[in-house]
Amino acid sequence: MKAFLLAAGHGTRLRPLTDTIPKCLLPINGTPMLDLWLQTCSRFGITDVLINIHAHADTVRRFIAKRRPSARVHIIEEPELLGSAGTIRENRNWVHGDDSFWVFYADVLHRVNLSAMLDRHRSRTPAATLGVYRVPDPTRCGIVQVQPDHTICEFVEKPSQPQSNLAFSGILLGTPSLLDAIPDKHPADIGFDVLPSLVGNMLAYEISEYLIDIGTMENYSKAQATWPALSEPIPHA
Repeated sequence: MKAFLLAAGHGTRLRPLTDTIPKCLLPINGTPMLDLWLQTCSRFGITDVLINIHAHADTVRRFIAKRRPSARVHIIEEPELLGSAGTIRENRNWVHGDDSFWVFYADVLHRVNLSAMLDRHRSRTPAATLGVYRVPDPTRCGIVQVQPDHTICEFVEKPSQPQSNLAFSGILLGTPSLLDAIPDKHPADIGFDVLPSLVGNMLAYEISEYLIDIGTMENYSKAQATWPALSEPIPHA
């Protein structure tokens, strides 16, 4: 199975750390986040990973060259950022013929049971299955409402008046239908430009395991104190 690992963001909220190092290589208790992601991909049988890069691109290339991960890594450098959905649209031929593929935001640190999430996705035929989790401030996230059968009936990116606190986690399973929903615009964003158009044709997988978005200095510091490490068993759904 293949995965897009979206890693091209500037990481402006993590400056000055990201002035000299890309956000995806910031260490969590000594291990770069990108290394943690590659370990996770290997653990769950993901054989091919496409990583988009922008800031400090040469640093990421050198890291991958030394790391020699078990998955085949394809590095795509974006001189101009395409947006989360734009990257997928630009590289859609990479997953041509695949009935499903993963999309991961590289600044998400997690211990999610991806096998259980894949089982949920394969139990139906949605355009996408979103990993979702409870957040304290839903105005900063893509917020969903979910029916009892796990169908997502509403998706609003950064709502001013959120109707729930169940947020898109930055982990999703996509299909050719998701690819077809990406508009021809630059840049194109998954949360703003794609997922709202797929309401009614997406499933939610609620995440109970450890997950934190490393988007702020506060969360980065919190992760250093709370990260349980990949070596510990992942609980089964």
